[in-house]
Amino acid sequence: MPPIVTSAEIERPAAEVFAYATDPARFSEWQKGVVDGHMDGPPDGSQTPAVGAKCVTTRRIGGASRPSTSELTHIDPPRTWGVQGTDGPIRAAVEVLVEPLSGSRSRLTISVDFTGHGIGKILVPLMVRREARKEMPDNVAALKQKIEAG
Repeated sequence: MPPIVTSAEIERPAAEVFAYATDPARFSEWQKGVVDGHMDGPPDGSQTPAVGAKCVTTRRIGGASRPSTSELTHIDPPRTWGVQGTDGPIRAAVEVLVEPLSGSRSRLTISVDFTGHGIGKILVPLMVRREARKEMPDNVAALKQKIEAG
């Protein structure tokens, strides 16, 4: 199956859009179900996210808080960022692309795909992809509203 892709044009410079969209501490502001998120430092110990850094996101699923870990697979600010899930039955691969349209306007494209492990092999095609297809446009619209409001 192809990834689920959602785009929006946002009245903000690319660097602002990139910084907001790729900050796990802000995911709960615009992603349904996310209650917490943070980056565990990159392997070199610096504060700047680098390939190999761990992104930990906690979501409310079925009445419980469930953390999941992804690894930063690539980063090229303020243009591209990607993570790949490393644990749990449902592992997401997320790609963020920010394209400057002018000095103050950008196009944000978020692509997500899922692989299932164990019970996840059943859940991904039955529920996860369908829910993500419904949620992604709302999530990106919420991101657009939050960042444009300042």
